[in-house]
Amino acid sequence: MTIKEIEILVKQKDLKAETITALTNDTRSAVQRLFRKWEREQNEIQRVDALYKYEYQFQKQGIEYIAGVDEAGRGPLAGPVFVASVILPIGLYIPKINDSKKISAKVRESIYELLIKEAIAIERSIVDEKTIDRINIYQATINGMYNAILSLKPKPQQVLIDAVPLEQLEIPSLSLIKGDAISASIAAASIVAKVERDHMMDEYDKMYPEYGFAQHKGYGTAQHVAALKKYGPCPIHRRSFEPVKSLVKC
Repeated sequence: MTIKEIEILVKQKDLKAETITALTNDTRSAVQRLFRKWEREQNEIQRVDALYKYEYQFQKQGIEYIAGVDEAGRGPLAGPVFVASVILPIGLYIPKINDSKKISAKVRESIYELLIKEAIAIERSIVDEKTIDRINIYQATINGMYNAILSLKPKPQQVLIDAVPLEQLEIPSLSLIKGDAISASIAAASIVAKVERDHMMDEYDKMYPEYGFAQHKGYGTAQHVAALKKYGPCPIHRRSFEPVKSLVKC
């Protein structure tokens, strides 16, 4: 076969065993590059498909709408906690999807654009810093999750949540430890929450440029803490979080 014919051949998902053997044994460097690329793509397809393990189990029970729920921003010293809920077409292939913390900002943005186009439904709940200070970050996260889930249309028949149990939720739910790494639906929610919160913090950076929010997104980096000590807290800082709390008392 010519290189051009092989280029066309390896665009197929499924290759016959004898074709794979022939490509493996072909000593041409161009063929080996094409075959290795095909192998990587197949491995990625299998990895992503495995992230639908829980979704496939519920699908077998006749459940069509499964929501994944996750948050971004529980730990920062400034800004809101952002919760997202996402219903995906079960089995949707999303290259490189993973826990939002394990992929680059560039990859998150590309996946985010795909999710906006392909998801059945996406909802968000933003809980601001004043509410976090008033009711604590855990309760703020819980409230945000309820709001994001209950806003979904169509209404989900099953909910998959990253770690946090929602005991008052009337929709059947399953809490998964490190769910954003083992469920495509939760991973999708983690990416939506992370990307949209980051965008919000970029806007805050324009309002309060001395703190560097565009770089650290409100987390307690050395740069951020140094700015806090120099300028004091700004309106979006969480007064109940240290070291903000101590600086407010000064």
